[in-house]
Amino acid sequence: METVNNNVEAKYNKWIWILSIAIPLVVALLFRVNLRKLGYDVQPLSFLPPIYAGINGLTAIVLVVAVWAIKNKKQTLHENLMKFAIGLSVCFLAMYVAYHMTSDSTSYGGEGAMRYVYFFILITHICLSVIIIPFVLITYVRALAGNFARHRKIARITYPLWLYVAVTGVIVYLMISPYYAH
Repeated sequence: METVNNNVEAKYNKWIWILSIAIPLVVALLFRVNLRKLGYDVQPLSFLPPIYAGINGLTAIVLVVAVWAIKNKKQTLHENLMKFAIGLSVCFLAMYVAYHMTSDSTSYGGEGAMRYVYFFILITHICLSVIIIPFVLITYVRALAGNFARHRKIARITYPLWLYVAVTGVIVYLMISPYYAH
């Protein structure tokens, strides 16, 4: 049975690494593309930041409830919540890219120690948001393959990283929101 599970995982490994590299590269590329500056007549999607911050907050809640569900042997609920969390992350990413393709970036205007706190949170959030991609995909594939021992082992790493990214996404939004152009 272990060989069958490993074969299922191996089948997905190539796609995990392709997506783990492609997603951050595409996001970085699209982040630098501003459709308005390229002459396209599009409205800035300035309403999106609170929505995608809310999605980050909802993702954090879903992750916590999903861990509660599996600890209480509610496997189907756990599975559905994890699929929902992945879907929320995809929605966040689409909105984040759409916002940055249609709007000017906002600079943080805080001063003093808060400036250092903001940039520490922002930099760790960005770095871990890239690092978390293969962790989420590997964790998901191990569950899909029914390799629950290996799934639990990596989930112990994936969960706190993903939760940190979701929570700090909300914190970054709350810290920079006073500086958005209205």
